[in-house]
Formats: sequence, C-alpha cells, structure tokens
Amino acid sequence: MHGFANPKRFLALASWLTPLLLVGGVALTAIALFWGLTSVAPDRLMGETVRILFIHVPSAWLGMGGWSAIAISSLVFLVWRHPLAAIAARAAAVPGLVFTAICLATGSIWGRPTWGTWWEWDGRLTSMLVLLFLYAGYITLSQAVAREGSSSRIPAIFGLVGAINIPIINRSVVWWNSLHQPPSITVGKSAIDPEFLVPLLVAVVGFSLIFGAVVLARMRALIAEVQIEARLRRQALAA
Repeated sequence: MHGFANPKRFLALASWLTPLLLVGGVALTAIALFWGLTSVAPDRLMGETVRILFIHVPSAWLGMGGWSAIAISSLVFLVWRHPLAAIAARAAAVPGLVFTAICLATGSIWGRPTWGTWWEWDGRLTSMLVLLFLYAGYITLSQAVAREGSSSRIPAIFGLVGAINIPIINRSVVWWNSLHQPPSITVGKSAIDPEFLVPLLVAVVGFSLIFGAVVLARMRALIAEVQIEARLRRQALAA
C-alpha cells in the first residue's frame, strides 16, 4: 500500500489502468444490459418491470460501496497518514453520489407498478436517502476543506462516522417491516433464478469497473490540481 503513496508511482499505474477498467466496464455493462433487456424472460409476478433490476441493483451496490471506499480511505489517512488516502476518498464521493441517486430513481420507478407508490418511508428507502445526503455533505465539506486549506482530518472523521449507515442499509429489510423484498443474495445462497442472476452479476462487475475507472480518473485530476496549486504557491513566494 505504501509503495503507491508516491504520486508519481501511482500516476504511472493509473495512466494505463484507467482506460483498461473503463473499456472493460463499458463492454461488460453493455453485454449485461442487452442480455437482461432483450433475452431474459419477464418475471412471473413483476412482468417486464423486473428488467430495471440490472441497473437498480448494481447502482445500490456501488452507492454503498462508494461510501465503504470513503470510510476505508479515511481510516488509512487517519491511522497511517497515507498521502493519497484523502484524495481517494474525495474521488470516490462523486461517483458514489451519482450511483446512489440512480438507485433511488430506478427504485422509485420500479416501485410505482410493483408497490403502487413512488415512495415509501420504510427502512431501506429512508436509509438510502440518508446516504445520498451524507454524500452531499461529504462533498461539500471536503471541497470547503480543500479551498480553505483546513485539516483533511475533518472530512475523514465524517467519512468514518457516516459508515454507520452502511450496515443499517444492508440489514434494514431484516430489522423492520418493509415493502422492500428481503435479501435475495446471501453468503452461499441466492433466491434469484440463474436466468436473472448471471446477467445481473455481469452487470455488477461492469458497473464496478466503470466506478473504478472514474475514481482513478478523478484521483489523477485531483493530484494535478494539488501539484498546480503547489507550483503557483512556490512561484508566488519566489516573486
């Protein structure tokens, strides 16, 4: 881990890994969506609406995964002072926010014909909405810290505290009565028919690769911003 704390070494890795992840992710996502939207039979109960599964589930996974990445990066920054950890957390925040918003939007669209309502204040939906607000708060806070030159410990602590919401989202359908269905995939078991499960897993991998590519691209952009600011500061001091 510490071997890639050097920005130059990290950028050398990210420069070829970013397009590789992006191309692989777009290819797998396209295959999964074409497969799921055209080849999979309609569900016996939900009919054609079940096809939104192939966008909704990967988005939910990455909404939670994005904040998990923020929490892990924040912990690394606070404990080991890893130079790129704070940048990695900032880079994961925006795509995490986007995927959380997609999850909520597709869930609402799916819920209207399935539940008869666009929204229900149950545990799963409410905790996902809280996650969206957490992302917005983290992005605002980290931008303010970067702009004012304050300590990066503040957003790192916020990132760790916000991680409390992740297990709440995961277990919400077990802890409370909910319109949302119980977990369909658990350790070693799946309640999803293989006809749906296989393209769904391909979609999850594809979306995850795209997420990884976006995070690396944002990290490269943030590092460039830091380097430019440092260069301008040195020039100002020299003048």
